[in-house]
Amino acid sequence: MLGGKFGRIVGGACIAFFISVGSAAAIPCVPYARDITGVSLFGNAWTWWHRASGRYARGMRPKVGAILVFRKTSRLHFGHVAVVSQVINRRLIRVDQANWNTRGRVEHNVLVRDVSPRNDWHEVRVWYRPSDSFGKAAYATYGFIYPHRPPRRSMRASLPHRDRDFRG
Repeated sequence: MLGGKFGRIVGGACIAFFISVGSAAAIPCVPYARDITGVSLFGNAWTWWHRASGRYARGMRPKVGAILVFRKTSRLHFGHVAVVSQVINRRLIRVDQANWNTRGRVEHNVLVRDVSPRNDWHEVRVWYRPSDSFGKAAYATYGFIYPHRPPRRSMRASLPHRDRDFRG
């Protein structure tokens, strides 16, 4: 047990950490996607594709509730995951995601366009709200993970798992 001034400072810092992690304004993509889909995957976002092998169906076709897994790149050091909220057509979907346009914030119904040469969702552009257009950068993806149950909308943050899944 910590006592005195040091204990109050450390205790206050811990409380502030849990408040910020527990609020909708401070949630990374991984715990958000896990929370609304119920998948039991941990680790950085880019690792989800391989971790899903043998546990969840995977594929290259968007479906409502599927998790789009972005590859790790120089711009996406931890990858990214987003949950499909609507399939508009073969090359355009909407996703719910956290920690993309605004650090730690949840966004709903963000447009994502397949720009891959083979129309297979291996490369996408994501709507960039500040410019009111699709971003200039194209992002490589692995594909879609199909959870066992339909997604639920939630703003509740899960606490980060100890295996560093708080990035992405």
